[in-house]
Amino acid sequence: SYRRTGALSYVEVFLKNISVLGSTGSIGKATLEIVRRFPRRFKVVGLAAKNNIELLTAQIRTFKPEIAAVHDESAARELKKKNLPAEIVGGEKGLIEAATLAQAEIVVSAIAGSAALIPTYEAVKAGKTIALASKETLVMAGSIIMAEAMKRKVRIIPVDSEHSAVFQCINGRRMDEVSRIILTASGGPFLREKSSGLRAVTPAQALKHPNWEMGRKITIDSATLMNKGLEVIEACWLFNVTPAKVDVLIHPQSIVHSMVEFIDGSVMAQMSVPDMKGPICYALSIPERCGPVLPSLDLSETGELTFDKPDTKRFQCLALAYSAIRTGKTMPSVLNAANEVAVEAFLDRKISFTEIPDIVLNTMKGHKVSACRTIKDVVEASDWAKRKALQIVESRRNRTG
Repeated sequence: SYRRTGALSYVEVFLKNISVLGSTGSIGKATLEIVRRFPRRFKVVGLAAKNNIELLTAQIRTFKPEIAAVHDESAARELKKKNLPAEIVGGEKGLIEAATLAQAEIVVSAIAGSAALIPTYEAVKAGKTIALASKETLVMAGSIIMAEAMKRKVRIIPVDSEHSAVFQCINGRRMDEVSRIILTASGGPFLREKSSGLRAVTPAQALKHPNWEMGRKITIDSATLMNKGLEVIEACWLFNVTPAKVDVLIHPQSIVHSMVEFIDGSVMAQMSVPDMKGPICYALSIPERCGPVLPSLDLSETGELTFDKPDTKRFQCLALAYSAIRTGKTMPSVLNAANEVAVEAFLDRKISFTEIPDIVLNTMKGHKVSACRTIKDVVEASDWAKRKALQIVESRRNRTG
């Protein structure tokens, strides 16, 4: 099809085939909203979810993909009974099939946590363009993923609002012109909470993010600032910079999504209302923009925009993430795995909110760092960290009765 772009000019617009990994999560659902809004630009050929077969069933009937994968094998068996217009596959093998589907040109990697690693890696090996929302993939195996992407000439386009903002600000400029990257953070629901009050925080309170609607795990990570720490690690790999060149500022209004400072001292910022459909659509439509996607930003109505340095004494997870990326090798994978265990334990009311960084720190202290030469090395470090973190959680529960 052809779309008019000026008085006499037209641009050919090709339909892009998309496979969405994590289609029932917040990013996945927003991606499918974009597809529904622009049916002549995007077509869903693959869907993958963990176990929400009720929502996945509705998505299959609406978008009619070639394949639908369910990570939970028993849920996949239930889905197969529904006689749906898609091939149903299960387990990690099924996720890989959805990620490497021949018809798919773009793979949206939006699976929560470490489960995204293997399917995303396989998609890179298959030569797919990656719209990356699952930051854990680069946190765990950044050196391996980026080397494979370079080898296969694969584009990895960030979907996180912060990394998308940096990506847009750099916009093809040479990285030797970049002085530093400035990631912004809302600060979460406890930005002004005193340290003494954080221990009593409940899961329900921590899940009330002031600006963004996200999944449970990432919402808790936002409250502890671990999410920003993971984003620091991801930024180092995405933009090939050292941790020293990535700063974090607390910006409660979530209007400035991130900034880039150049060597001449100028700073470029990307701004919009806080809505993930913006960066998702940008990742899918590059090199063009399609719209309208977001409400117009009226700065006269926005009010004051503030920026502060993060308090890493109250929110230790950010400091732990910087420590992990500076150490490198298997340590970021250990950080990520220990955090996954700690967040789940907090949501299950097994530990307090303030024990999350303690679990992560003690797991990191017990880890013998080794090289990450293969994905197997990364997975083994992650598995070790999960076992270690679970032991620490259980020992604390036993001590407290």
